[in-house]
Amino acid sequence: QVQLVQSGGGLVQPGGSLRLSCKASSNIFGIATMGWYRQAPGKQREFVATITSGETTKYGDSVKGRFTISRDNAKTTVYLQMNSLKPEDTAVYYCQSLVSGNVYWGQGTQVTVSS
Repeated sequence: QVQLVQSGGGLVQPGGSLRLSCKASSNIFGIATMGWYRQAPGKQREFVATITSGETTKYGDSVKGRFTISRDNAKTTVYLQMNSLKPEDTAVYYCQSLVSGNVYWGQGTQVTVSS
């Protein structure tokens, strides 16, 4: 069982930056593919970014060039640095861990981009 505890998020003005963190409880973090997804009100959950154990990254089209995913295996933590935030980035952001065929989710954290 993997537990994911998210932190960060909050209210930011358009053009601002935020960093989300997601700490995993498992000692197999190093082999897990970690990712971020988001869900805006009334919309389906949307892919944001993933990072493999080999640190290969992939991004959703709407965040490319603005968001950066990274990981610190020693801290079993994955990060999402969000720059140049837009009102349409407003959503609940979820951390995901994929390991040994199992998927785990964080509790979600609200990000609101508004002036």
